[in-house]
Amino acid sequence: MCLAIPSKITHIENSMATIDVDGVQRKASMLLLEDAAVGDYVIVHAGFAIHKIDEAAAMETLKFLKEAAAFVEGRGGDPN
Repeated sequence: MCLAIPSKITHIENSMATIDVDGVQRKASMLLLEDAAVGDYVIVHAGFAIHKIDEAAAMETLKFLKEAAAFVEGRGGDPN
């Protein structure tokens, strides 16, 4: 199973973007998206930006993921 986390594009040079998730920056290829720009949120899979999403959806997803992580941490990481 893969988990795609919304990432904000902070810089684009040639066909590579710098993306940011909660202060963690990575590189992602923009070859599969034609209309993404700096400031947009994208879903990245296997190093490629594959889908552009709006900021509200990105913020809602990030909030949910943080809540889920806090829940798991509060249970000691035990999934049962």
